[in-house]
Amino acid sequence: MQPESPAATPPKTNTMKVELARVDDAFHFEATGVANVPVHIDGAVGIGGHNAGARPMELLLMGLAGCSAIDVVLILQKQRQRVDDFRITVEGRRPADVTPSPFESIHLHYFLKGDLSEDKVRRAIDLSMDKYCSATAQLRPSSEISYSLTVEPADG
Repeated sequence: MQPESPAATPPKTNTMKVELARVDDAFHFEATGVANVPVHIDGAVGIGGHNAGARPMELLLMGLAGCSAIDVVLILQKQRQRVDDFRITVEGRRPADVTPSPFESIHLHYFLKGDLSEDKVRRAIDLSMDKYCSATAQLRPSSEISYSLTVEPADG
């Protein structure tokens, strides 16, 4: 008996599921995922929202930052780099007065402080952006994604 050809074997997949429920009679929603931690989502005040949550497009930027942050911290931990402070600021540019209005460009600025080699930090970010971060892979086909970084030494 011959083994099945690789083409006949379906690829492995991971399924992700979230639930969204309306909170009020306007645009406030609460979403939960596998950890059952609520995330509040709301529309802009201009359409009747109440600033009771993040906007959906903000959540995309937050997801990108979170995905890359996890990658970078994991990589730096494996390299025995000590991270005392870590922040990312993300700015996404979208065309005005166009519907839909996807991001055309996204820029992440990484700020790290600790006992760190800037070369190792840059390498960790590159690995995240080019190899590991699924959010980057999802957004990159339609958005130009760039980054900059600031590395400060540990106190004392």
